[in-house]
Amino acid sequence: MTKYGPNDADASNGSTYTAEFLRVKGLAERGVANAQHSLGFMYFNGQGVAQSFELAVVWYRQAAQSGLEHAQYNLGVMYQKGQGVEQNFEEAAAWYRKAAEQGYAAAQYNLGWLYAKGQGVPNDTQQAMLWFSKAAEQGDAGAQNNLGMMYDTGKGVPQDFKQAIFWYRKAAEQGYARAQFNLGLRYDNGQGVQQDVGQALSWYRKAADQGYAAAQFNLALRFDKGDGIAQDSQKAILWYRRAAEQDHASSQFNLGLIYDNGQGVPRDEQKALDWYRKAAEQGHAAAQNNLGLRYDHGQGVEQDYEQAQLWYRKAAEQGFPGAQYHLGMLYDAGHGVMMDHQEAIFWYRKAADQGHLRAQFDLGLRYETGRGVPQDYRKAMGWYRRAAEQDYAAAQYSLGLLFDNDDGPQPDSVQATQWYRKAAEQNHTQAQFALGLRYDNGLGVPRDYAQAHHWYLQAASQGHVRAQFNLGLMYLAGQGVQTDAGQAWMWLTMAARAGFNAAARYLPNAASRMEPAQLALLRERMDGSPG
Repeated sequence: MTKYGPNDADASNGSTYTAEFLRVKGLAERGVANAQHSLGFMYFNGQGVAQSFELAVVWYRQAAQSGLEHAQYNLGVMYQKGQGVEQNFEEAAAWYRKAAEQGYAAAQYNLGWLYAKGQGVPNDTQQAMLWFSKAAEQGDAGAQNNLGMMYDTGKGVPQDFKQAIFWYRKAAEQGYARAQFNLGLRYDNGQGVQQDVGQALSWYRKAADQGYAAAQFNLALRFDKGDGIAQDSQKAILWYRRAAEQDHASSQFNLGLIYDNGQGVPRDEQKALDWYRKAAEQGHAAAQNNLGLRYDHGQGVEQDYEQAQLWYRKAAEQGFPGAQYHLGMLYDAGHGVMMDHQEAIFWYRKAADQGHLRAQFDLGLRYETGRGVPQDYRKAMGWYRRAAEQDYAAAQYSLGLLFDNDDGPQPDSVQATQWYRKAAEQNHTQAQFALGLRYDNGLGVPRDYAQAHHWYLQAASQGHVRAQFNLGLMYLAGQGVQTDAGQAWMWLTMAARAGFNAAARYLPNAASRMEPAQLALLRERMDGSPG
């Protein structure tokens, strides 16, 4: 950032400057350059006279034309900021150059900044580097930091992390907060120095204590996650809040998450909403998405699909995949927008291309069923596979079904079994049943009743009715387990009560193999159970 110096120093200490003003004015009118500069300063700050930027410019100009470097610098500042004159970057650059060529460090810094931004002069990183270097060598902390950043990014010079560290450290040791933060980042990442979390935290804290919001955020993250430091939710909240109160959007968003989840504070939907909104209004995409979700589901606010689509769209247009997916869902349902399946698919695809699992799965489902797109099993398999390879269980199961389909594009019982297993190991109920069925019948695997029993049991315990029925039959026939009429009767009863009529036909067989007292006890247990 551009720096401004003498104009901003000690504007008023509450004293009366009138006598001094009159003395200085007399000298200035006699052509004494230093007095002309001082008179400009008095007009600028309203010391002993009514503040007037216009008259400040008049007297700075007279001193500057006499060659006084700090007057030239201040006149450059007035042109750059448009104070007392129309803003004019070319004039600013011209006056900065006069002071810079006399070795005035602040002018060298500001001239470097204008070259870096291409304001009033051509955008020229080499010239920016030249002037920053001159100011940095005189100990100007801002210039030292900027030199560090240029070496860090390889802008105007070959990238050199060690040189970046060298200049960051010089500025940081002068207490320059941004350099302290940048030095902390380098220790955090191990770029140019050996990675050292302790050093990173030390520099973050120095910058954070000076109110540097990005350092406060990084410090909060460390306390939040317990990364390199003892986890401490209260300290995390303290630092997030300090940064958030400076409008640091990511800190505002994280505070929203903390209140949303009740992490270290009582759960408070309204405070979560307030922080999400603050971050969202600054363009924070994840906060915009979360605000959209609140309006979508009426959580902490009255349900409002139009507001939901507004916030989803803001985040979606920034490329946030969750918001793209949710916006697609609104178009699918016609909530807050005209129903438009093609527009829904447009947003699903954008999210899916970024790896959003549900969007990939839903696109696979659309191509499988032909809803809104021509039916295309190969495309369905492609989208299911992308989600399945990210361990999305529903996609793994659906991919297994397509491989299991003899009329599908690529029947493959081995692949079907592999994908069912992946989903089943993630506790996907239907995949567990499908895997049990394959072991039960020897489909794509050697028949193995013990494995069939294992997977049926997993699915049956989650309420899968066909698995309960098959499990009952296995206990009745002693397949993969010892014959157990009680277990058979229990699982068949569960299936029958869930409406699977075939199970009722086997109940008398199971009941006939038990003593009346055992059957009565099982009935009592079943009747007293929640299911």
